[in-house]
Amino acid sequence: MLDPKQIAERYIATWNETDARKRSALLQDNWNGDASYVDPMAKVVGRDDIDGLIGGVQQRFPGFRFTLTGAPNGYGEYVRFSWSLGPAGVEAPIEGSDVLQIDDGRIARVIGFLDKIPQAA
Repeated sequence: MLDPKQIAERYIATWNETDARKRSALLQDNWNGDASYVDPMAKVVGRDDIDGLIGGVQQRFPGFRFTLTGAPNGYGEYVRFSWSLGPAGVEAPIEGSDVLQIDDGRIARVIGFLDKIPQAA
């Protein structure tokens, strides 16, 4: 049976892991080999490309951390949750929501939504 909170926490931990080896292990343990990820800014398939995307986000936003907001929920093979991304101690400038499809206990597909992003000056 799916535990939406546990799945969401592992997902966020993967996005926050800055050590490449540890992140690779998290991807191996929690994501299907052909998992896909799509949001308004990216579309990738496979653990290696997802790993590259996560590393790129970490490079673009050094010192920022993902945090779960609200309570994850789910039904069937789907998990939905919201998150924020920002430095510790201040209001996060970026917020979003993700829907995960789980297959055999691992993430098979992610559809991400950006709910709040900074406006260009």
